Amino acid sequence: MSYKKDFSVSRRRFLKTGAAVGVGAAFGPWVWTGRKTHADAFLPDVTLDPATIPQFVNPLPLPGRIDLTDGGSTQIGMSQINQDLGLGVNTTVWGYNGSYPGPTILARKDVPVAVQWRNNLDGISYPANVPLDDTLHWAESGNEVPTVPHLHGGHNDSDYDGLPEYWWTASGETGPRFVTRDYEYDHSQEAGTLWYHDHALGVTRLNVYMGLAGFYLLRDENEDELINDPNNTGTALPSGPYEAEIVIQDRMFTPDGELYYPHTPDIATQLFGPADYPDATVFAEFFGDVILVNGMAWPFIEVEPRKYRFRLLNGSDTRFYRLFFGGGLKFTQIGTELGMLNAPVEVQSLSIAPGQRADVVVDFSKHAGKTIIMQNNAPGTFRRPLVINPKTTGRIMEFRVSLPLNTNIPDLPLPTNLRPVHGHLPAVDPTTATNTRQVALYEGLDALERLQPLLGTLAGSRAWDNPITENPALNSTELWEIYNTTPDTHPIHLHLVHFQIVNRQKFNAKKFVPGNPATIDLQGQTRPPAPTEAGLLDTVQVPPGEVVRIIATFDKPGRYVWHCHILSHEDHEMMRPYEVI
Repeated sequence: MSYKKDFSVSRRRFLKTGAAVGVGAAFGPWVWTGRKTHADAFLPDVTLDPATIPQFVNPLPLPGRIDLTDGGSTQIGMSQINQDLGLGVNTTVWGYNGSYPGPTILARKDVPVAVQWRNNLDGISYPANVPLDDTLHWAESGNEVPTVPHLHGGHNDSDYDGLPEYWWTASGETGPRFVTRDYEYDHSQEAGTLWYHDHALGVTRLNVYMGLAGFYLLRDENEDELINDPNNTGTALPSGPYEAEIVIQDRMFTPDGELYYPHTPDIATQLFGPADYPDATVFAEFFGDVILVNGMAWPFIEVEPRKYRFRLLNGSDTRFYRLFFGGGLKFTQIGTELGMLNAPVEVQSLSIAPGQRADVVVDFSKHAGKTIIMQNNAPGTFRRPLVINPKTTGRIMEFRVSLPLNTNIPDLPLPTNLRPVHGHLPAVDPTTATNTRQVALYEGLDALERLQPLLGTLAGSRAWDNPITENPALNSTELWEIYNTTPDTHPIHLHLVHFQIVNRQKFNAKKFVPGNPATIDLQGQTRPPAPTEAGLLDTVQVPPGEVVRIIATFDKPGRYVWHCHILSHEDHEMMRPYEVI
């Protein structure tokens, strides 16, 4: 069976003359890249044609739940399983507690819990079609699969953060900074839509691709009031059977239904140009052609003509989504990743990058008897649009407004004040920062001449092992200015902290010379955060030629990381440790 996929095949390269800066000696000359054309890439007899996969015939699977809202402990194991992903055959995946995605953990603000994480991938190695690239800076665990779970968005102690070098294997091999398999979470933060996923060094993209991800929903008294309406305001958030988690991921498959992750030098050469590619090789990005929702290809869900609350998560490697409905149906966003907005925000479409979440309400009350498809028309991470097939990657899932309305549960208007207990988030005041830190996003070539995104300072890029340059003082509030010198939009994630966006501003990236801050040419006026991102965040989209300013308080000591949440970038060194001292 042959399969044809549109790939953007050309990245414009401008090799900067003169000596390389930062780690240029190790990673080759600096390169500015951009996409200018696209061409068809053929993978005959290699991948499953997505047009052969039935759409909207399988119901949306809802993850099982582990309720830890009263505290306590639980054990969660990682293992290999066979699961129906909607292809007509079972697929080999990895899961938490025997399912992909893993069970949703319910927890509560300020109520500590303990989770004993167990790597049960005994005798398992990476599949032939999702292979390891051992030329990367990775965990070096031999033939075993290294794992370390990260609670993404969690206000975690360093020892329990799931940092990349804290990995372990089923046989007991451990990473250089391993501390424990038994994690404690104090939940010293507001209610939010968190998620957990594997974070082992150099193989995060592979472990998540195989299925190691799940939701972690944190509750608090503010959310209780919004749901239960104790003050008889006549408003409430949907809850119970009217709240559901939705994780969106793109994948590719072999003709016999097994996961396939592009890795061969011939395809890499076609997509990214010549280099000394190993077999197998990491790719600069990955775009799958099959959309999975909660681990099912193009599912449907039956709903009543009423409001539903959906926790949306982009769990993909590289793909951004711009979600929308037809027929006048809109999203009402009520929360960001780590807390409620001040008030509901109604939008026609919703942009969500890898690692990002959105807490939304969708009102089906005027659509009884209709079938509505959630669609995607995201332009990709690049300046030029990504080609989307409207019949495959342009579709996410189907909503059938076919259930009768349960009049025993009122369908109330949404509260206009979403922070009745916590109080409104005030306007961001950058003068509260005690230090301003300027960091930058770069793109270069690695030692094998492969495209490689990197983090650094305005002095130049830095590799993982270079001395730490970000070392906030304990309990300090810092303003970070994140300058993107690359042609890609990068979703930048900081562990530990919740931050707020101060503003955004254009700058002339082509004029910028690393090591010479005087060449920063700011352009135009600063722009405030969009209404949908004017809340508490852990991941922010940083577009090309833009500086995004964020503010955060670093209130736990120890080692953490910041990185791009495009997993192919993160694994290829676009991640740096920082330390709160």
